Amino acid sequence: MMFGDIREKPHLSQEDVLELNFIRDPGIYVFRRHYRAGLRSHIMEVLSPEAVENEARGIVIDGSKWYPRAEPLKMLRIFRTRFGSLAEARDEVSRVKIIETYLGPDNFARSDEFLVDYFMNGRRELLLCGLQEYVKGVVLDPWVHLDDDLLMSIFHRLVLEKAEKSALTAEQWLNMVKTKAEVFVEKVKRMILDAGHVPDLAGVGNLLLTRSGDIKLVDINNISEVSFNSVITRDDKGYPVCDKSIEALSLLEQKLLDRPANPDDLIYKIYLDPRRMMDVKSVEKEFYLSLESAMDHPESSPS
Repeated sequence: MMFGDIREKPHLSQEDVLELNFIRDPGIYVFRRHYRAGLRSHIMEVLSPEAVENEARGIVIDGSKWYPRAEPLKMLRIFRTRFGSLAEARDEVSRVKIIETYLGPDNFARSDEFLVDYFMNGRRELLLCGLQEYVKGVVLDPWVHLDDDLLMSIFHRLVLEKAEKSALTAEQWLNMVKTKAEVFVEKVKRMILDAGHVPDLAGVGNLLLTRSGDIKLVDINNISEVSFNSVITRDDKGYPVCDKSIEALSLLEQKLLDRPANPDDLIYKIYLDPRRMMDVKSVEKEFYLSLESAMDHPESSPS
């Protein structure tokens, strides 16, 4: 199957990026596909050629040869979304500003969003891209058993990867994580109540736990409107991301803060209603069946 439109390609290579009309070729950076590229966007690591060469050829330190993995300078995100007008594109960018306003730099991966003219087959279309901060951390998955033992193992992994001692003991770091997790949860709740939006907390890999104990949101472009009614909304891919994100928020609160969901909390009272959660589970199952079908028959999937 041939792909002429970069938004329809399953994944991108260095050559694909360099062929884009708004990327300088030859450039001074190397672009490499990041493992998290998915349904909504292509994600490319922006690397220095020197770091890539050291990764491939190795460097000698104290008589031993090491092959350090090239660490991205930035992350280039190229979105698959098609916009019917400039107003639509600007609306998409404005939603990212909501996250910036409510979460702040400690809790999301900052990104410079930009719109470009994308030339393809003699046509000019709007393409949304983002040059995003690279966050080094460990995936924080709300759906797994987030007990103290797991957090301790994350602490040791982050310290060992940094190859230097931490100023904090493991126990102090654990307490700091819980304190900062409470701040993160409250920020998201405030965003829901004040701005009527919630970021995608449900996707595995969307949240990273950093060495400084911060929870950072790295997928900042799937932002859902929150309506306090019985309607289960779906994103443009058909996933009930609003409901699942609020469920993920409640799991973070329960597991990291050891605080059961408050039944009088307006958000949880509506979104964690048992009957509603059963309906959401059915919608989610429908989404995955549709996704599985699209993967088996890519020629019939919607563009």
